[in-house]
Amino acid sequence: MGADGIGTSAAELVVRSSGGGGGGGNDFGLVLQELVKPGSLVKKNQIVAEFDRQYMLTRLDDYKATVSQSDASLRRQLADLAVTRKAKEQQLLAAKGAYEKAKYDMKTIPVLSALDVERTRLALEETEAKYKQIETELKFLTASEKAQIKISELSLEQTRGEYKRSQVNADRLLVKAPIDGITVMQITFRGGDMGQVQQGDQLYPGQGFMSIVDPRSMVVNAYVNQADAEKLKLGLKAKVRFDAYPDLELPARVYSVGGIPRSSGARTDWVKEIPVRLKLDRMDTRVLPDLSVAADVVIESSDDGAVVVPAASVFEDGGKSYVMVESAQNGWDRRPVERGLANFTQVVIRSGLKPGERVAEGRLPVSGDKKE
Repeated sequence: MGADGIGTSAAELVVRSSGGGGGGGNDFGLVLQELVKPGSLVKKNQIVAEFDRQYMLTRLDDYKATVSQSDASLRRQLADLAVTRKAKEQQLLAAKGAYEKAKYDMKTIPVLSALDVERTRLALEETEAKYKQIETELKFLTASEKAQIKISELSLEQTRGEYKRSQVNADRLLVKAPIDGITVMQITFRGGDMGQVQQGDQLYPGQGFMSIVDPRSMVVNAYVNQADAEKLKLGLKAKVRFDAYPDLELPARVYSVGGIPRSSGARTDWVKEIPVRLKLDRMDTRVLPDLSVAADVVIESSDDGAVVVPAASVFEDGGKSYVMVESAQNGWDRRPVERGLANFTQVVIRSGLKPGERVAEGRLPVSGDKKE
């Protein structure tokens, strides 16, 4: 079963854009550097493919060095700002001391001359102005420090984010098996021909290149004509036959019905087909991935032992059904019957006909030559 429980198709591996490509750093072309062999048994989380990671690993090393450098720069900046702040605080203390001394000197005015009084007042005004100036500068310095630290922290965080993204991208170039199973390579266009994906191929984002198949639980990816799609319901039983093994028939059930049709390809464009997924209810050791199959979905069934006749043998007259039954005395007799389940080729007769009786496959007169 796949990761979402619908079968092995859920384990299909596709190329996802990683922000960096192989070799020269092309973001859209990825080169398979390592690849497990087709048909290999792999375990969950085992590395099954590796794309060329040289460019991404180099990019990762660059971001790692940038993160270290940014972190060291932030620590150095914090240290420098701490020294500058400490020096400004010392200046503030010195200015406050001078201001307090000037205020104390004002108490000596009564014993000073007029000239000394004026000098003392001027000293007080000067020291007060200087103290307030340094106090204001310290406030601005604090705001400036916060802004510079915030800018440096944001820059460091951005660099760390790029580093983490590079780590994720580098890990994406290592593809791991999502489940235990067998590897099945997809088909790609190479050198003018179609072939299995192999080591050295260049792939693109969104391109499927491998499926991991759990042989214990498989699904059939099939298509049904748009005219018959509305008859399909989830859970309907089906019978799957394999072209490689004509004697093999396995039970299945309808697991999902697609909501978007596709063109049937070789047919005219207006003939559409609906994708249908069938889950096999029983497995066989002969069943391998990618085998071609045909499936019959049982829409309705009848197990009451009713008689089955060709659809061409049942006729309608006035809304009532009848068949032409062979009679030893009159050749062919018209006999009313009750119809049951029917498909394009056969009709179940619920009543009016016994097993073993012969019916005509066309309209015949009530008596005359026998014709089947």
